[in-house]
Amino acid sequence: MGSSEEDYNFVFKVVLIGESGVGKTNLLSRFTRNEFNHDSRTTIGVEFSTRTILVGNAVVKAQIWDTAGLERYRAITSAYYRGAVGALVVFDITKHQTYDVVERWLKELYDHAEASIVVMLVGNKTDLAQAREVPMEEAKMFADNNGLLFVETSALDSTNVEEAFETILKEIFYKVQKQRSSQTNTVSLASENPASTAAAQAERRPCCVAL
Repeated sequence: MGSSEEDYNFVFKVVLIGESGVGKTNLLSRFTRNEFNHDSRTTIGVEFSTRTILVGNAVVKAQIWDTAGLERYRAITSAYYRGAVGALVVFDITKHQTYDVVERWLKELYDHAEASIVVMLVGNKTDLAQAREVPMEEAKMFADNNGLLFVETSALDSTNVEEAFETILKEIFYKVQKQRSSQTNTVSLASENPASTAAAQAERRPCCVAL
């Protein structure tokens, strides 16, 4: 009998991107292990952690990937983005410079990831609100204008961390369900033309692992 950790319907790969020091690693550890590390030394190398959650009536295994410092060397490769169905673009609300480069991160993401990827803009470190440099309204407007989900979080005191990951995982889940239903329709409507059906199926194939 497998453990509950091994019993799941989907695996969704979600990547964390953003400048060094914005709190990506602590968002990851807070969500997957409920831990926060005050030692802010950067870890070198890509790492990921997993957590299984219930979305609707499906069990989803979230595989959350962290750049772990590689962004400092502009050394993130296309392999990091490969297969990702979600991305959290993180900035530090107390450092406007980390927000200013969000567009560059989005460009890199869209250059390497699937066009259908679900993206959430995350303003982290709300526990330091007295030192805020990025107004929430400004970031929210940017997210709305660019079709991104948006949330502000604090990995330190856990504010909205669960909500951020659960929201993006639900959005991915509903998108995959929609793709699957459109695949079914394509097959039935275009059955007289196998070549076009195959092409349409390839275009709509969900970028996740269904087990």
